[in-house]
Formats: sequence, structure tokens, C-alpha cells
Amino acid sequence: MSKKISALAALLVAALAAPLAQADEGPLMVRVRALHLSSADKDSTGLGLSINSKTFPEVDFSYFFAPNLAAELILTYPQKQTLYSNGSEIGSLKHLPPTLTLQYHFNPTGTLRPYIGAGVNYTNFSSVKFAPAVQAALNPSIKRNSWGAAWQIGADVEITKGTYLNFDLKKVDLGTTVYSNGTSVGKFKVNPTLASVGLGWRF
Repeated sequence: MSKKISALAALLVAALAAPLAQADEGPLMVRVRALHLSSADKDSTGLGLSINSKTFPEVDFSYFFAPNLAAELILTYPQKQTLYSNGSEIGSLKHLPPTLTLQYHFNPTGTLRPYIGAGVNYTNFSSVKFAPAVQAALNPSIKRNSWGAAWQIGADVEITKGTYLNFDLKKVDLGTTVYSNGTSVGKFKVNPTLASVGLGWRF
């Protein structure tokens, strides 16, 4: 009987060990990252549409429901992109792409803390402008809202207590329908790869 009690006690200690180890860190993590957007530029309109790649700042907030599980909200300000047709500039637009993911953290108390995540992206397009000649010839417009899946893989590396170096890679389904004189002419899928590096703080 004593052996069974000892084994049960050992299992109980093991189950509680991870939460107790993280108790002094708190459930909230804030990261500031430099993010590079690289567009897949998949276009079915026949216009050879593409946008420029760019690097911009991003901030995210993660809340840990459990040592291994967290929800992450990724935010930035509206990003301006140049729009091209077969390599020639034809206009510009801005997009605001907040993304929410649910993450699984594999080693939540270690120095190296890898994770994977999946979730949803919502993008709003604004300030859409076309060159006068393009506007006169095609009277173009685009659908202003996009919903799509998002996947990520990354890792936090503990630098000092509560401070982390972060590496993150995401793939997002992001696109819009293109119209000419109000009639759909195809879809332009940005579907960007988002690579980022930054610092995080656990509270």
C-alpha cells in the first residue's frame, strides 16, 4: 500500500511541477518584432499582379491558459504596399492584418521554448489608389476584406529571467477579388510568408 501511495504522490508532483515552475512568470507575454513580408503573388486575373516585399514593426500579445497552451494576437498599423502589373507600378493600397493563433509550447520551462500555432487572419484593405491611365482604362476595384487561415512555427529563447529572444515564421491565406467596371476578373492571392525576429517579456 505504501508503494502505491508513493507512486500516486510522485504522479501528483509531476502533474503539478510545470505549473508551479511557471507560477512566478505570469500568464501574459508581450513581444516586439521586426517582420518581413514576402508575397506569393498568385494572380488569376491575367494582369500579372504583385506587391512589394517589405519589413515593418509588429507587436503581439500572448496569454498562457496553461504552461503549454497560449493564444497570440498579432497587431501592427496599416501597411502601405505598391501594386504592380507585369512589373510596372499601377497603384498602391494599405492593409491592416490582425491575426489570432492558438499555440502549443513544447518546452514551457526550458531555455529554448519551441512552439507551433494555427489560427485565423482578417485583413482590411484601404486607401486603394490606381494610376490615372489604369483607372480610365479598367475602372478597377478590389474586395476590401479578407479572411484566411494562418499557421506558425517559432521559438522563444530565454536571455534573462522574463526576457526572451523570439524567432517566428508564419504562412497566411490572404487575398482579394479584383473587379473591372464592377465585374469580377479574378483573384489576387498575396498568401504571404512572414518571417520575424524580436524580443519578448513575460509578466
